[in-house]
Amino acid sequence: MMEAENVVIETLSWIGTPYRRQASAKGVGCDCLGLVRGVWRALYHNELPAPQDYAPDWSCSDAKEALLAGACRHFQSCDTGAPLRGRLLIFRWRPHLPARHAGIAVAEDHFVHAYDGGGGVVRSFLVPQWRRRIAGVFAFPDN
Repeated sequence: MMEAENVVIETLSWIGTPYRRQASAKGVGCDCLGLVRGVWRALYHNELPAPQDYAPDWSCSDAKEALLAGACRHFQSCDTGAPLRGRLLIFRWRPHLPARHAGIAVAEDHFVHAYDGGGGVVRSFLVPQWRRRIAGVFAFPDN
């Protein structure tokens, strides 16, 4: 697995990047998936496959689990009880809806994510309201 410290350092360098739907450029703009794609790009010097067009709404009720499926293809699934620092977190807004949000844990009680209306890329407390929405925890793979 990629060293958690490398993941955390790169992730924290994205804080303050404005929110831009489907973008992935540090300091210019990104959304939650763009943050993950940008951190991957910086760590591995290559690109994750470009995602299909996706709706900006968390409450989108399509039955596709595209975000979780993509995480399973490119990252290593972890037990939800494992240490979180340096891990990709995938969130589901409601139990009956597909997972639609991503962030990266930078400490056991903080994660970095991007969202519209929230100031772009920010560091947030991983409070119970966020923890109960975790749909998957993934490690960045070895080089």
